[in-house]
Amino acid sequence: MATIDLNSDLGEAFGRYSLGRDSEIIPLVSSVNVACGYHAGDPDVMAQTVELAEKAGVGIGAHPGFPDLQGFGRRKMDMKPNEVQYMVTYQVGALQAFTKSKKLHHVKPHGALYNAAAKDHDLAIAICKGIAQVDSDLPIYGLANSELILAAKEVGIPFAQEAFGDRNYNADGTLVSRSLSDAVIKDPKQVAKRVALMINNQEIIALDGTKIPLKPDSICVHGDNQAALDIVKELRNGLSEAGIEIKTF
Repeated sequence: MATIDLNSDLGEAFGRYSLGRDSEIIPLVSSVNVACGYHAGDPDVMAQTVELAEKAGVGIGAHPGFPDLQGFGRRKMDMKPNEVQYMVTYQVGALQAFTKSKKLHHVKPHGALYNAAAKDHDLAIAICKGIAQVDSDLPIYGLANSELILAAKEVGIPFAQEAFGDRNYNADGTLVSRSLSDAVIKDPKQVAKRVALMINNQEIIALDGTKIPLKPDSICVHGDNQAALDIVKELRNGLSEAGIEIKTF
């Protein structure tokens, strides 16, 4: 039976602000990416999210982003490579401290940091070095076929090729900008169909019809997508019917 890791970006509430349905989504996925306080999250939310993930037995990953609470980490910031490296180390180390085992499953950059590093080799190298400072055996989740994957190979840390079920793609394999109305897919059945095709055909169809080869190790569903819970439920049903098991690696 084919297997795939299903991950979700969670722990993105902070202070008096709530976001997402984490407690309902966590038991349905195989790994989670937990905000580390820079783009979202705070110490209380980090601790609570880790506790929920440990109880569910799912892989716990750090989700470091730019220090941009107001913009939810989705605005690119001009930072030097060493600043990015230390920023990533700081956030990854902070989340790791909340785990009982003092060991994380993976790291996945967030938002603008993730998207910029998919194209910017120096930025991708800085992120991978920041991860390696904490644990050189810690895998990075990166956009399939991007600079993040090449940088992981160069720095010598493990990696997982990630694809997105709830996002549309450009012909070059990058994600359609969230500033455009068709960036996010909210129909659970459409997402489930796309993901099954990704896994079985090892390709994704871009908005313009271009077929992009990819072999995903993990599929992401964004926790802040209003339809996230319905999407995850539909994905589980659809993948099961397609003979694909949801399982972390």
